[in-house]
Amino acid sequence: MDMTFSKVKECGSKQRSRLLIDSSKLLMKRLFDLTLAVFSLVLFFLWLFPLVAIAIKLSSKGPVFFKQLRHGKDNVPFYCYKFRTMIMNRNADTQQARRNDRRITQIGRMLRKTSIDELPQIINVIRGEMSIVGPRPHTVPMNNIFSKEIGNFMFRHSVKPGITGLAQSKGFRGEIKDFFEIHSRYKLDMFYVKKWGLYLDSKIVIRTMHTLLFKNDKAY
Repeated sequence: MDMTFSKVKECGSKQRSRLLIDSSKLLMKRLFDLTLAVFSLVLFFLWLFPLVAIAIKLSSKGPVFFKQLRHGKDNVPFYCYKFRTMIMNRNADTQQARRNDRRITQIGRMLRKTSIDELPQIINVIRGEMSIVGPRPHTVPMNNIFSKEIGNFMFRHSVKPGITGLAQSKGFRGEIKDFFEIHSRYKLDMFYVKKWGLYLDSKIVIRTMHTLLFKNDKAY
């Protein structure tokens, strides 16, 4: 991980210096995040949590929440929270969920299909570890693999990771099957890093809702 961080500093320092970090934009983004996070917390999470927790406990042994170490802003690792959708297994950090994956529980399939499993990341947003919109965080082992295949890959962590992102709003979500998929996500993430703003975030949130409702075939 230290080697990866060094690579980020060396490859991204020149590009980072070109980015205009506007304190007013950062404040507006934080207010946007907190507003949507608190709204989601009250409207969905507080009443839905007990129901989901009971369903998860009845479906298999293990905790309600699943936490996974992922890279955050400036490549600082943090624990990303989700509702647990799989049976307890040792390959959760290195083996992606696949279609008809036997590790996924019956309730887990429903949670993943509706993206309800991502709701606990509201906690990450409130804690300041994530944003509503930003490049989706991958696991640390997966990032180490991707960074070897794509130069300057870790520069996408110049902003906070998001519950959703530009790539996800355009249908790139779920299992990464080949180089084309990860490279396409990377290009969209890099576009976001350079162009992020409240207007773009709002468009991504709206487009994500549309994708969840009408183009959700990759959610499994």
